Amino acid sequence: MPIDRRTLSRHALLSLTGGSLLSTLPLPAQAATRAEIQAETNAAMARLRAQPNTAALFERAEAVLIFPRIISGGLIVGGQYGEGILYRGAERQGFYRIAGASFGLQAGAQVAGLAMFFMTDEALRALQAANGWEIGTGPSVVALDQGVQANLSSTTLREPVYAISFNQQGLMAALAINGTKITPFNPS
Repeated sequence: MPIDRRTLSRHALLSLTGGSLLSTLPLPAQAATRAEIQAETNAAMARLRAQPNTAALFERAEAVLIFPRIISGGLIVGGQYGEGILYRGAERQGFYRIAGASFGLQAGAQVAGLAMFFMTDEALRALQAANGWEIGTGPSVVALDQGVQANLSSTTLREPVYAISFNQQGLMAALAINGTKITPFNPS
């Protein structure tokens, strides 16, 4: 059986956590196809658009990058991986992966979605120009929680990129995005 990145990331997360923390999460055994990524992203987009707190973000964003499912896990050493799609308006701009590793006081596992709203052309160009954009280098990314989202309006949006996590399931406290890398890829 050929080993792809998704299978490799699953085995890496399992070995990092001793296998016990991730055994309860639904992890795929093989790489997602274009159709699978598209279906998951469409469902996530519909859920996000239905939330009243995201209307201003969708209205003002130049583009939206949606990762419907990011798998994270760790015990001192951790990692995360997900696949998603970048949209500019209704047009798909490309497929992207998010991956990262971390070290520190952490224990747990989770699955969560992430939507990144690129508010300026410059921020979008930074993502598209790089063959791998590490969050924390380049345009600043502001992570929004539910309370802050409730106070957003088209006049308060001043940062180049906003990130919202959604559908968290599991045992970790939060989805960390600093130090993760986003790269374009071409699924089968």
